Amino acid sequence: MAIFINSDTKVLVQGITGRDGSFHTREMMAYGTRVVGGVTPGKGSQTFEGPKGTNVPIFNGMDEAVSETGANTSVIYVPPRFAAGAILEAAEAGVKLIVAITEGVPVLDMARAHAFARDRGVRVLGPNCPGLISPGKSKVGILPGQIVAEGPIGVVSRSGTLTYEAIFQLTTAGLGQTTCVGIGGDPLIGTNFIDCLKAFEADSETTAVVMIGEIGGTDEQEAAVYVKESMSKPVVGFIAGQTAPPGRRMGHAGAIISGSSGTAKEKIRVFNENGISVAERTADIVGLLQSRLA
Repeated sequence: MAIFINSDTKVLVQGITGRDGSFHTREMMAYGTRVVGGVTPGKGSQTFEGPKGTNVPIFNGMDEAVSETGANTSVIYVPPRFAAGAILEAAEAGVKLIVAITEGVPVLDMARAHAFARDRGVRVLGPNCPGLISPGKSKVGILPGQIVAEGPIGVVSRSGTLTYEAIFQLTTAGLGQTTCVGIGGDPLIGTNFIDCLKAFEADSETTAVVMIGEIGGTDEQEAAVYVKESMSKPVVGFIAGQTAPPGRRMGHAGAIISGSSGTAKEKIRVFNENGISVAERTADIVGLLQSRLA
């Protein structure tokens, strides 16, 4: 099985004719994702040419696109000032999952967008995230399909690039994945660690989870407590930013340290206290996982 997306997921691409949107749409289609159309205002009735001549329609708005295609998922590649509006439009149109790839969306805009989507029972992943992939079934976003493999390990990560490194290490060691989820590192995100851990715990084919956090905030600590209290499956972790200079903000908007709560040292301490084995390097994740599965 998989979480959030599978082979039946039908995807609309908001911003399909832009540089990033068009490139990643072709990558998703080449992987086998059921991209059923795209949305770019003013370009309705045109078609988007995918790989091997697999064309899909372009619509002016999400209402029409969802009505015509039956899509249940949207992925957003529009500029930051339009991204929150795209989320509102997608949620209003009735999709159940919105994957917001866009980086730099104003926090106040996202506060409104998240509330609007939540009130309608719509899951938002991101913004400022790489998306997710269920190997052999579907990928929505920018995660590279060539580094994943089908298998029993769930992956959830707040870090973008380290997600790829961890997945590559797992695949190389023969540990395939059920779903890999990049939740994004902005201060306000729609789907957090606990949401993903709940889904992996409920998934019968996921046997263990890799959770990759980073400095800033307390999301990792809250997730660690959830693991101890509510999960039967083993979880191993890694915290990025262990060598960050004290007092200096590192990385993106979510990597803000307040006192000691957001430091790598504090997060690792809480992980250990709650039964999560912590790797010192991404290269150590495989060994820790194998030891927990033995």
